[in-house]
Amino acid sequence: MSQIRTQAMAESGGDAGFNSKNVALRAQKKVLSRMSTRKVAKSFMDDTTADLMDNLYRIARNHCGNKREAEKVMKDAVKIVVKIGILFRNEQFSADELRLANDFVRKFRSLAMTVVSFYEVEFTYDKMFLVRTLSECREMLHRLIQGHLTEKSHGRIDHVFNFFGDGAFLDAVFQRESPHRKQLGLIVKNLHTLMDEVEPAQT
Repeated sequence: MSQIRTQAMAESGGDAGFNSKNVALRAQKKVLSRMSTRKVAKSFMDDTTADLMDNLYRIARNHCGNKREAEKVMKDAVKIVVKIGILFRNEQFSADELRLANDFVRKFRSLAMTVVSFYEVEFTYDKMFLVRTLSECREMLHRLIQGHLTEKSHGRIDHVFNFFGDGAFLDAVFQRESPHRKQLGLIVKNLHTLMDEVEPAQT
């Protein structure tokens, strides 16, 4: 790898070590690391996604009864969403990775539609379907960020999906008399809006 870099620098007059996009990318990541989660969400996310994250935080906090743990889960979720967005805006993904990202959007839409159905239609809740679909989303994200982000980011993905993909959590949220039903209704409203706004690219 070092030989390739040396050869590339020689062929370009020695300036191959500088790449404006890479510099911009590093700068954005550095800024991101110094911002609070709320400021990050406000700066890098649309209003609907930020509202969705806030509503997920409230359900997480009420379920686990631990404000600090709920905040950590959502901080990890926000950082992953924002970092992937930064990579996309800086054109860091290959054609294959963009296809994978598009597959993820389709999978997320399917998951969102399922959550909406489970909320709106009685006796349709299927825990194993949600667990399986969330696991598939997790693996797609791991593949997408491979080679772009650090092991710490992979750990953040696992932390988020371990929490929201836990069977006990899903049961608590989707049972008919759930204490989280009002908050789940707000999440469903957010998902309706996102599904209207976010369409996978045609391939």
